[in-house]
Amino acid sequence: MFENLSERLERSFKMLKGEGRITEINVAETLKDVRRALQDADVNYKVAKDFTNTVKKKALGQNVLTAVKPKELMVKIFHDEMTALMGGNKAPLNLEGKPAVILMSGLQGSGKTTFSGKLAKYLGSVKHKKPLLVAGDVYRPAAIEQLKVVGAGINVPVYSEDDNKNPVEIARNAISYARANGHDLVIIDTAGRLAVDEDMMDEISNIKNAVNPQEILFVVDSMTGNDAVNTAKAFNDCLDFDGVILTKLDGDTRGGAALSISAVVNKPIKFIGSGEKMEDIQEFNPEGMASRILGMGDIVELVGRAQSVYDEKEARKLEEKIRRNKFDFEDFMRQIGQIKKMGNLKDIASMIPGVGKAIKNIDIPDDAFKSIEAIINSMTVYERQNPEVINQSRRQRIAKGSGTSLQEVNKLLKQFQETRKMMHAASKMNPKKMMAMAQQMRKPRF
Repeated sequence: MFENLSERLERSFKMLKGEGRITEINVAETLKDVRRALQDADVNYKVAKDFTNTVKKKALGQNVLTAVKPKELMVKIFHDEMTALMGGNKAPLNLEGKPAVILMSGLQGSGKTTFSGKLAKYLGSVKHKKPLLVAGDVYRPAAIEQLKVVGAGINVPVYSEDDNKNPVEIARNAISYARANGHDLVIIDTAGRLAVDEDMMDEISNIKNAVNPQEILFVVDSMTGNDAVNTAKAFNDCLDFDGVILTKLDGDTRGGAALSISAVVNKPIKFIGSGEKMEDIQEFNPEGMASRILGMGDIVELVGRAQSVYDEKEARKLEEKIRRNKFDFEDFMRQIGQIKKMGNLKDIASMIPGVGKAIKNIDIPDDAFKSIEAIINSMTVYERQNPEVINQSRRQRIAKGSGTSLQEVNKLLKQFQETRKMMHAASKMNPKKMMAMAQQMRKPRF
């Protein structure tokens, strides 16, 4: 996501390297390259032009402080303006209704049905809602069955009327069903089309008028680039939707939709999808996304994901074991489980400042822990709790039982011991030193 744009921007900012001050000439040269990079990323032409003009105006009006180099100042201005371009602040959902009703809209193939399930799972676990999914697509073959499969996978019921071809009636009846059965959230999956047409717009407008939703969300495939902006404008003119959902941000996307859509329709991006799993959903944070595009990571999002799987009681136990240098393979397995719950591994790693660029050409599969888990599961309980007893004969048995090689087992044991020592040392580190290290990581890498 945004890898090509990040590389191009890095090259653009290097034009200011070694400059003692910001001038009309060096700013013009840098921003000309920036505008070209944005357009190559499929950002709307007018958006790119207005953006670079704003950055130029702000850059020329700044006095460069002695402690701040022109390049660093430009990155800061660029970060602030890019954050504003994508909406400025997080935009929470309105879930005040009884039940709260969310109407999903978008073209066929945008990932609307799958994301309806992701949203139901997310709001059920994070906001403690009791969701009901509604099958409102009565046209696409197997659309109802697809939503039922999604619902079954996340343990959320699906309301459908298989013989009814009137989506307005289905939506209205679903809300009555939700009230009668204690559901405080209704997510209506509507029909999509291959292109915007009058019948489609009339139908979804009628559903909107019938159920008066708290939120109307437009779901768009970010891989469609600038075309997504034109589609969003058409839907917004008809529905006046409340927010945008960007799907498939883990694909070969250039980033144009994310950088253009909010500015063109003046509506916030509320959520993004970055994978096929039901857990691959996150609230959109403009500031964090701007940081990631500029190679600064997204510590806020990383911490947020970590907190979502954080267990305070277990954390205290683990902290005590690390302090006593008693961290073992059972603890290690629990940590692997928590990391996997946080989402796509490459996406998580890219949130760490400076890491995104380093791993851009490295393929990190979702089953990266598969062989590690196999090795640990081939150990006895005693071995997992006492790694130091694993001698050569035990290693050979573990390799055979896990279907791996002796070299792989030896490598894991060596890495585990090194990690154990590092964690034990870190537990004794001065908090001020740790804070200083964290502050250093936040600095831009350009």
